[in-house]
Amino acid sequence: MATALDTPRRKRPIDPRLWRCSRTARKYLVLTIGLSLTITASIILSALMIGSILGGVITDPARRSLGSWSVELIVLGLALVVRIGATWLQARFGHRSAAQIVAELENEALTAATRLPTRELDSRSAELTQVITRGVADLRAYLAGYVPALFLAAIVPPTVLVVIAGQDLISAGIVLVTLPLIPAFMILIGLLTKGKANTTLRTMSMQSAQLLDLLAGLPTLRALGRQHGPADRVRELGEAHRRTAMSALRIAFLSALVLELLATLCVALIAVSIGLRLVFGEMALTAGIVVLILAPEVYQPFRSLGERFHAAEDGMTAADKVFEVLDASRGGARGTYGRPRRCNGVIDVSGLGMIARDRLAPRNFSAVFRPGLVTVLTGPNGAGKSSVLQAVLGLAEPTTGRVAIDGTDIGAIDPEWWWERVAWLPQRPVLIPGTLRENLELSGPVGAVSQILDNACAATGLDQVLAELPEGWDTVVGTGGAGLSLGQRQRLALTRVLVGGKPILLLDEPTAHLDAESEAAVLSSLISYADRGATVVIVGHRPSVLAAADVVVTVGGDDE
Repeated sequence: MATALDTPRRKRPIDPRLWRCSRTARKYLVLTIGLSLTITASIILSALMIGSILGGVITDPARRSLGSWSVELIVLGLALVVRIGATWLQARFGHRSAAQIVAELENEALTAATRLPTRELDSRSAELTQVITRGVADLRAYLAGYVPALFLAAIVPPTVLVVIAGQDLISAGIVLVTLPLIPAFMILIGLLTKGKANTTLRTMSMQSAQLLDLLAGLPTLRALGRQHGPADRVRELGEAHRRTAMSALRIAFLSALVLELLATLCVALIAVSIGLRLVFGEMALTAGIVVLILAPEVYQPFRSLGERFHAAEDGMTAADKVFEVLDASRGGARGTYGRPRRCNGVIDVSGLGMIARDRLAPRNFSAVFRPGLVTVLTGPNGAGKSSVLQAVLGLAEPTTGRVAIDGTDIGAIDPEWWWERVAWLPQRPVLIPGTLRENLELSGPVGAVSQILDNACAATGLDQVLAELPEGWDTVVGTGGAGLSLGQRQRLALTRVLVGGKPILLLDEPTAHLDAESEAAVLSSLISYADRGATVVIVGHRPSVLAAADVVVTVGGDDE
């Protein structure tokens, strides 16, 4: 699947999507324009006052006292104070607004990512993690530095050029000829570094994903006594990370040096012209001082813009990825949802097909899951059994066929209403850092009837686990249930499913990592659960699981 990183696109200096998505960004845009105009006016006014004072003091002996220039000095002081204050406000509110805008985009991107189809989210998890946790932060430099420099570059040079033309047409002509050289060199540098930000983000995402995989596997490697094996690979990743970062910094520094040198030569050309004409009496001293003060101000915004260009490229590349996630989430949104009055628990899957690894898995699958029965889905690995459960949950959209709940297409049912009535146990149960009690109540508060919880713990064998833990339910576990064995994690997740009281249970390999005695107790509980009217669908292979089924459905059989 092609992504924004693979398909180059023309980036605008001000991406309108950013200002549409964030109210803070719109306020910041208005404030930046106002402060840029204020800074421009103060630059021109201070230059006029300095030129007037210095020219008058040198050429008019009668006005060499401080009192003769009191008005001009007051105006100059006010102009300098206004410029300093406006620059300070621009920097202060720039960083504050940038932090707020980045936080808004991170929250929106994280929310949108959770609405992506499960398969797409799994395949892009490392990329999305890199973008949301680190990539969007690059927008700070874009918002706090590049945007103000962009507006100054749009406002200051033409305005100051008009003032210079009013003082000296020759200097204005030199500025008019040399000024386009800086944008021209910026374009050349941009063409030279085209795709550098995309490559950097792609490389960093890949390196982060590999490093996270290594860290996630360290407990297993340590248990096998091979924890020192990945050391060379970690060093290689660190060296690759260093090379990528230094490559980006090298280009940024060299491009800034080129622009700085070019701007300095342009100002020097104007200064030499003014000096020669002052020597030969072809130019007024006041006009020469004003032009000499304003000349660097014409080039300065472009120099600042060039210095911040690469930071802006990194930020906008990450922003493109964020907006891609937001657009995908909006594009995948379905129409008006309905909330049925009741849930009978009859799930009709007909002609279901879902794309997986360039093929349909499952392919043309049909089955009816009824309340009061334990239905077991079996079949070879990769046949699409887990995909069937995801389609029933509404987490993945079928490529072909449909899923109906009590005769209503699942696409027309409010997902929140549906998920409130379904208990789902995936192959890898979700456990968060916290206490066992917090993990038990992850999908909702547990009812007040303690007997239900005790029965569920006895059925899954979690009561024995709690007896072995000194702190019982207050035992703290790490990410993914770190601190518990695989069997203990499975027991906790099963207990969470059984105490939920949901009318529909979807369980993917629920007895994995359990011994025969615990497995028999769990299956007995699930049968009892179905006898009370619940719809129970299990993915399983073990003979004991198949023996407990009322209905066995083969996914990926010859009849499909």
